[in-house]
Amino acid sequence: MANFKLTISDKKGKSLTKELKENDANPFVGLNIGNEIDAALVGLSGKMIITGGSDKSGVPMRSDIHGGARKYVLLTKGVGLNDAEKGQRFRKLVRGTTISEEIYQINCRYDGEIKTEKAEEETKDDSAKKEAPKKDDSAKKEVKHSPKKDDSAKKEVKDVPKKA
Repeated sequence: MANFKLTISDKKGKSLTKELKENDANPFVGLNIGNEIDAALVGLSGKMIITGGSDKSGVPMRSDIHGGARKYVLLTKGVGLNDAEKGQRFRKLVRGTTISEEIYQINCRYDGEIKTEKAEEETKDDSAKKEAPKKDDSAKKEVKHSPKKDDSAKKEVKDVPKKA
């Protein structure tokens, strides 16, 4: 039984996380990185492209490794390797490009714009504010100001000669 955590992000930087279990997750098994899938599987309209993922222990998927098995490969750059200086190579554990039941997280790029529930509520609130009638300015209360203090009450400062 496959269980996936699907992370979907759009071009504007918004992301959405969905958890897929058993029957909902089965269409993803056997797909590769770079495949297009229908976004209706997660309740969105449009297409999604699989960009990567990782397994239960955090080993990343890499698009240039065939199959779905874990392999130790020699890397100079790219997914699974943070920083390597010029000429350095590291043997790292990565997983292949095919989604199997051992995969835990799948990353996808959505071609449309993700609208979250909060964003939808804010747009509803904004439209309600625009429709609300404005208050009449003539009903403002009059504010009485206290008179300014008299400047003549200031103390005079005398110049004191300096001692030599």
